[in-house]
Amino acid sequence: MSKHGVFVHEESTALSAPITGNCSVQVVIGTAPVNMAADPAAVVNKPILANSAQEAMAALGYSTDFADYTLCQTMYATANIYQISPVVYINVLDPKKHKKTLAETTYQVNQMQAVVNKPGVLMDGLTVKGATGSATLVAGKDYVAEFDSTTGYLIITLLATGTGKSETSLKISGNVLDPSMVTKTEIIGAYDPSTGSETGVQLIRRIYPDLGVVPGLILAPGWSQIPEVGVALAAKAENINGVFKAMALLDLDTAKATKYTDCKKIKEDSGYTSAHCMVLWPSDKIGELVLAKSAVVAAMIAYQDTENDDVPNLSPSNKLLGVTGQCLADGTEIFVDQDQASTVNTYGVVTATNVNGWRCWGNYTGAFPGSNDAKDIWIPVRRMFDWQANTFIQTYFDRGDDPMNQVLIESIVDSENIRCAAYAPDKWAGASIEYRRDDNPTTDILAGKMTFRQKIAPYTPAQEIDNTLSYDTELLASILGGGE
Repeated sequence: MSKHGVFVHEESTALSAPITGNCSVQVVIGTAPVNMAADPAAVVNKPILANSAQEAMAALGYSTDFADYTLCQTMYATANIYQISPVVYINVLDPKKHKKTLAETTYQVNQMQAVVNKPGVLMDGLTVKGATGSATLVAGKDYVAEFDSTTGYLIITLLATGTGKSETSLKISGNVLDPSMVTKTEIIGAYDPSTGSETGVQLIRRIYPDLGVVPGLILAPGWSQIPEVGVALAAKAENINGVFKAMALLDLDTAKATKYTDCKKIKEDSGYTSAHCMVLWPSDKIGELVLAKSAVVAAMIAYQDTENDDVPNLSPSNKLLGVTGQCLADGTEIFVDQDQASTVNTYGVVTATNVNGWRCWGNYTGAFPGSNDAKDIWIPVRRMFDWQANTFIQTYFDRGDDPMNQVLIESIVDSENIRCAAYAPDKWAGASIEYRRDDNPTTDILAGKMTFRQKIAPYTPAQEIDNTLSYDTELLASILGGGE
């Protein structure tokens, strides 16, 4: 067929566009007041992606009872200290299993409303009766029920058109959540081979396939101080979906580590020695509220990374936490000065000290002091290695199964070197990648395997800045000694 005119043909881009996403997406495992959710059963053992703290509160419920409803610590931290999103929540509190009976109790009606001053009341199975009769009132016809967003208490509002409009008190019974029934085993979770379903921590493997985000920070405030839970979080952080890596934030048990000198033994006894974990002590306090330090530090790290072009090269140490004090989990206030905080750091534990405001203090991962490998002991260096690995996998995943030819090799090498150069010298000293024939013998090529060799040079934190101070007697003499 003959052509006439001017024509343009497009070719595919030779370079691969980098895919980074959010490098510090928080994954939080724990319990939430799901009785306040629209469909409580739908948010049990299911990763819930929330693009704001308010979205999380609407999906899972919210209460300032942080001891019972541990996921709310992150909701609070990401709403009131560092406004950051997204966050993935995994709630293990099951209203069908973790509940107890709410005995029939009489509640006074004031201005057509009665407040059930008990947290965790379940709508399912709720019975409301007028105190003057035995007739059961009907929801939507005689009354409407809703939860107070601050206290979590159930509010029964009588309708002017209902049969209970004249009642001065109501008899209410049913069921309430019982968070104390949740066990560490349920937080750790399990895989059921018969159904292919997972629970608890094991659900982390579902996050990337289902939600399209790579976990960056893994935490379980209120639970990670339990060694079995903390070790499970660290193990999961080292290997997600067989390819990705993250950082687990683990709290030390403040019931055992009641003073700073206890941290070494409790950390060792807990087995928190992974390079993929940050070990934290003690708890944080904001007014009367007590939060696990993992919830506060994770929110701070995620915020810091977002402000830093989504690159995790900055250490969380010496950054303001936005809290009012340090305490044990029971609220007992404690004080850690810089000297004590630095001692805690030598154990491989991150803490806080007050220097014009409470600051996160510590650069070491849990691997310190057992390891001296720079890529494993420094928090920002370890996180940069993980970020680089996660980014490489996501960027070049689409190139898998392409013809293994020179075009593919050059495309990956050129793309990576250009991408990595963009971060030097600000985010790291530099990075490079190459394809060596020595690393790719014929046997590997025939087996469909290709190997690249990449070097990266993240900056270590300036942990110690020394200044040698001396007395300049000559200068003193020149000023005061006079002269001819």
